[in-house]
Amino acid sequence: MNRSVRPILVPVLGLAASLSLLSCGATGSKNGGSGLPDRVLASQGVTAANDAGGLVIIDGYNDVIPRLQRLSTGNSPGLMTTSPSLDIVATFDSSSNAVYIVNTPTESVAGNVRLPGPTSSMVFPTSNQIGYAAVPSASVTGYSFVGGVESMNFPASQLITIAVTNAQTVVSNSGGSELLVFSNDSDSMTVLFPANIVPPVDTSCLNALPNQPVTATTVCAVVTGFDRPVYAIVNGNTAYILNCGPQCGGVMASVMVFDLPSLTVTSTIPVDAATWALLNGSTLYVVGTSPTNNACTGETTSATTCGRLDIVDLSAGTVTSTAVITDGYHDRMDFNVIGQLFIGSHDCTNVGNVNFPNGEVRGCLSIYYPASNSVFIPPDNGDVNGLQGMSIRPIEYVAQGGYLRVYDVTQDILLINDFIPQGTIPIVGYVGDVKSIDIF
Repeated sequence: MNRSVRPILVPVLGLAASLSLLSCGATGSKNGGSGLPDRVLASQGVTAANDAGGLVIIDGYNDVIPRLQRLSTGNSPGLMTTSPSLDIVATFDSSSNAVYIVNTPTESVAGNVRLPGPTSSMVFPTSNQIGYAAVPSASVTGYSFVGGVESMNFPASQLITIAVTNAQTVVSNSGGSELLVFSNDSDSMTVLFPANIVPPVDTSCLNALPNQPVTATTVCAVVTGFDRPVYAIVNGNTAYILNCGPQCGGVMASVMVFDLPSLTVTSTIPVDAATWALLNGSTLYVVGTSPTNNACTGETTSATTCGRLDIVDLSAGTVTSTAVITDGYHDRMDFNVIGQLFIGSHDCTNVGNVNFPNGEVRGCLSIYYPASNSVFIPPDNGDVNGLQGMSIRPIEYVAQGGYLRVYDVTQDILLINDFIPQGTIPIVGYVGDVKSIDIF
């Protein structure tokens, strides 16, 4: 079902073109220099009208930029990730291939490290300022391979390259003792044990034989038997491995239930497509775009290709329902406070123009309602780069097409077919991601 839904707009203060870095010595406020209790950060790139990039601090309760403050994190920060405690937020600056980390209690930049190439996946498993980034173009002198996971130890000012061919995505267990690494065009998964890596370059993975026993000194274990695995959801000692299958040049999309202690697959659940997922209790929401099952059945749209959402009951090991969503490569999902599921992709089918909405307008965002098993496609164009709901308010921040939208999610659009107009925060520059650094 596809009904007209407006991105909601709210008037806010404009963002100045030149702002200074917040200092570590800021005092007299609850959180760093801003004093805001509910802070949201948006990564902002340089444009002709804005001579500096950085992370913009937003009042997450009022949807405004109250003091025109920005943290200097390079010219083109985009991808962001947070530590579980939210003490750290890290962002990747594509203009310098550098990762910057921010101390969120003090709202200060705590350091940066330059990677050997771009990354689209990084994790900070704990608050100890040690993170990991997958760099597909990383190289090691004396080896013909390309790809690696970079261990970024900011307190020690240390960068260690762990050679993993074509490393694209890295996922951590809860304590950071195991890393799951997924490589392009591979039917294997690499498991790293960071405590055992040897600086400055560890080449253990280049000599690792598949499916070997793990010992106390193992750095790298290679596990086979997957079908173009691209991502995983880790829950305790279980990982739900997403097999991309045909969408990534493989055979069959599925979710494989993987036991981390034994490094073995315990069961396989076929799905329509699988590039991203979100776990909610015993339900796993899995999204992707199948090259064969991609009809837009049930939607009134000029798009000829659509994606799929599969709802998986993990207790029964089966798909209980499916829904048609926008296409593209899905890599963003977020539940908001009233149970709506926002789903984002990139490289989707864009229809119409949001600036001239004389007909159908659609982009890479889908909104799913579990209670009615229905989907709504807001009339906005562009890739979805970030999704962030807030537990204190019924809103959803959406970084789409370079803009930061604010959706009021209290409206029952099943009945009124619309959102209340509520806000686009006018950040000058391309918005590459959005994260809450307090309650979310």
